[in-house]
Amino acid sequence: RSEEIGFDLTLIAELSLNDIKGAGAPTLDAWSTAAALAAVTKRLELMVAVRPTFHNPALLAKQSANIDGIAGPGRLSLNVVSSWWADEAKKCGLHFETHDDRYARTSEWLDIVDGIWKQDHFSYSGKYYQVEDSLMQPKPITRPRPVIYAGGESEAAKELIAEKCDAYVMHGDPPQRIREKIADISERRERKGLPRMTFGVAAFSIVRDTEREAKRELERITDVKQSAGGYDNYQQWLAGTSLDRKVSLEDYSVTNRGLASGLVGTPAQVQERVAEFEDAGVDLLLLQCSPQLEEMERFAQTIIQRRDRTVEPLISMQSGGVKSTV
Repeated sequence: RSEEIGFDLTLIAELSLNDIKGAGAPTLDAWSTAAALAAVTKRLELMVAVRPTFHNPALLAKQSANIDGIAGPGRLSLNVVSSWWADEAKKCGLHFETHDDRYARTSEWLDIVDGIWKQDHFSYSGKYYQVEDSLMQPKPITRPRPVIYAGGESEAAKELIAEKCDAYVMHGDPPQRIREKIADISERRERKGLPRMTFGVAAFSIVRDTEREAKRELERITDVKQSAGGYDNYQQWLAGTSLDRKVSLEDYSVTNRGLASGLVGTPAQVQERVAEFEDAGVDLLLLQCSPQLEEMERFAQTIIQRRDRTVEPLISMQSGGVKSTV
């Protein structure tokens, strides 16, 4: 449905347990879901989360190349996440490493995936992985490779992303703060002699006819208790990640600090905020909303379609404007 109403990209999260509603709540497998969506959609970009802790890089290179072929050129992308949830890893029988060790593993993992996508007879010798004379056909049909997104606010994360990824996705923040982050990563890329990245930011959307209605919905969304099903998981996320500012219980009510982006208000106010993000250098907004289907429809009608009628296009699948995503 998101493809039909104007969205350009969907992020398929990868978790074996449910981090929001509690570990026992249902959650879908990301990669089989991506394969299914690739077969029934036509233009939607499928950004599939992948955690190196959970995937052998040579096997993931093969798996993703296959889905890339099903989807068609430019439709499969990877959102590489260096893991944060210790309990989940343990329940899956996996060793959970320290923060910087996880990023060191991710660095090797990216080298191997990229190498196998692009080369035959690929070999690699590192601290975490040994690959000898790997052969993989068919290669991805997307050239030079499927886009690799990643996010992170630690020094280790930013250096890794600037060097080995194609796109930087950020937690929610006001446009001016996002502008500063884009400048930082862009400077790192320039020092390495690499081209400009794509930049995305998480944002929770509440669009209503009046500010009063939007505020009332915001109060509903943020009315959470420390006894909520996923609160312990949130505490583990805080312990297992490195952020550049503190987060509150209100931040926990939505993922990726989405409320900090400020997409809450009337259609005119939200449109203005989207334009501010574009001016800051943002290429895509990773939208969150609840309940998802109803609010996706509302955002499409009040923001995407209205802007498409009045502005040369700020929200577009292929042009340089801000992509609409969910």
